[in-house]
Parts: sequence; C-alpha cells; structure tokens
Amino acid sequence: MKTLKTGLVSAMVALLAAVTAFAAAAPDQDQGQGQALITVVPKNGDEAARPNVTSQNVQVKVNGKTSQITRFSPARGAGSPLELVLMIDGGARTSFGTQMSDIQNFVKEMPSHTKMTIAYMVNGRAELTGPFSSNPAEVLRGLHMPNGFVAQNASPYFCLSDLAKNWPSQDPTARREVVMVTDGVDYYQLRYDPDDPYMLSAINDAVRAHVVVYSIYWVNKGRIDRTWYENNAGQNLLAQVTQATGGKSYWEGFGDPVSFAPYFKDLRLRFRNQYEVGFTAPLKGKPDVERFDLKVGGLASAKVSSPQQVFVQQSGMPASGGAPTGTGR
Repeated sequence: MKTLKTGLVSAMVALLAAVTAFAAAAPDQDQGQGQALITVVPKNGDEAARPNVTSQNVQVKVNGKTSQITRFSPARGAGSPLELVLMIDGGARTSFGTQMSDIQNFVKEMPSHTKMTIAYMVNGRAELTGPFSSNPAEVLRGLHMPNGFVAQNASPYFCLSDLAKNWPSQDPTARREVVMVTDGVDYYQLRYDPDDPYMLSAINDAVRAHVVVYSIYWVNKGRIDRTWYENNAGQNLLAQVTQATGGKSYWEGFGDPVSFAPYFKDLRLRFRNQYEVGFTAPLKGKPDVERFDLKVGGLASAKVSSPQQVFVQQSGMPASGGAPTGTGR
C-alpha cells in the first residue's frame, strides 16, 4: 500500500512539473511584442555632434501604456542593411526630366549596404523595374520618364499598399523604407478627408510590413487643371502617411521643387542616424496595429522622428513575423 501511495505521489509530482514547464514555455497570450525604427537627427545636420542615444534615454508607450524596451541598437553599417524603393508617380509631368540628374546622383552616393530599386505607380500598382540591388548601374537601368498621363496611378495609396503587401525581399534584418514622388492626390477622393479609406489602408499595410514612408511633392498634371483644395488635400494625406510610419514629407508650397538634391541630402542624413527599438506591449487578441508614442530625454540638440503606429504581434515570433512574405514580381 505504501509503495502504491509513493508511486502515486511521484506520478503527480512529475505531472505537475510537466504542466509547469509547458506553462513556462507557452507564450503569454496577453503579452505581445513590436518594433519601431526611429530617427535622431543631429542639430544642424552636424554628425560630429551626434548625440549618444541609449535605451536609458528612451520611453515607449503603446496605446498610452508604458512598455518595456527589449532591444535598442543603432541601425548602421552592414549589420543593419537598408532596402530602399524610389516609387515615382506614373502621371508625373514631363518637366520631371529636370530631376533625373539628382536621382542618379542620389542612387550613386548611397552606401554599399543599401539595396535599391525603382518603381512606378501605374494603375494602382507599384511596378518594380527590377530586384533590389546594391549596384547603382543596375538600379538606374530602371529609371525612365513617367508616362505623364493624368490619373495614371489611380491612387498613390493603392500603389503603396501594393508595395507593402508585396515587398520584394525576405531579409528580416533589413530596414524597409520607401520614397514616394507624387502629389498625393487621391482621384477617388479629391477633397481632403482625414479618414480617407485608401490612405488609412495604405498606412495599415505599411505599418504591418514595417515600412517607413517618405514623400517628395511633385505635381502630376498641369496646375491649370488642379484647384488649391486638391493640392492641399494631397499634401495633407501624404503628411498623415509619413508621420504615421515615422518618415517625412518634403515640399515647397504647391509648386514643384527646383531640385531634389536638398531632400536627398536630408534623406541620407536620416538613414545614417536611425535606431531599431524592440519593445513589449499588451496584445488584445490577434496581432494588430496600435498607437505608439516615444520620448527621448536629454536631446535638446537633436530632432527625433518616430512612427505614430506600430504592429504588435505575439511574443516569441520573429521580429518580421507580421510582415508580408515578400513575393516580389
């Protein structure tokens, strides 16, 4: 009888140990994780005065609740490759040819750990001209004048969604960034609507794919056909997209810029001063896009840019687990 009791106790102890181990190994269904790419630009662009940013300076909140930082590292060099898409409006005016030289110089001056490709916004899709490449000559083979037809791209936000869902790479270590050259006008919603469904869908898709979006304002048809209200709407929609993803919008009033060179110079500065932040966050059921706030203390001499939204998924999943598979074309 004593032997039976002893055996029963041993079996119960073993079962309890197994259950405890399983519970420890199982992911916390209420705890999620996320990642963000932030930019800390030194004052006046002087990289000699680059501030020393560490996780101790940074505070992260998701949906208003403080989150724990699990990873913080500079995004520089070969250890943090950059994948960059230059996406040009297929309806850009013929005067776009004046910017070809600046684009060529930009591609040639990017560092070797950058892989680039050029895409054109055509009929609601991002038509890639080739795969990612670190060879400027290969990238520039895809550069050509846009068709210049009115509404050629249908909606720039359709095109951004298409690119985010079909990102042409599966490298989990790479930063994903895109520069949109467009006037931002949604031909399905010409008046400004902060709840434009196509713009909001583009933000959602970009955030889920961990894509940071920048925009350069370029009018895609003669201004004689365009009202001030439509121009204003386009710029405001682009600003919402870039701010939500942690990027930046560039424009000079409602006219085309004389040169892209100052914008490209600022972009290169931003790419050299980015940080990757990993954090925990409450998970409300399935993975989803959530509101994000970041504060960096002690940096009076620098300007910080961070996304307003992030993708939160189950803990234990790869950091790129919420991103599309990158089928390419």
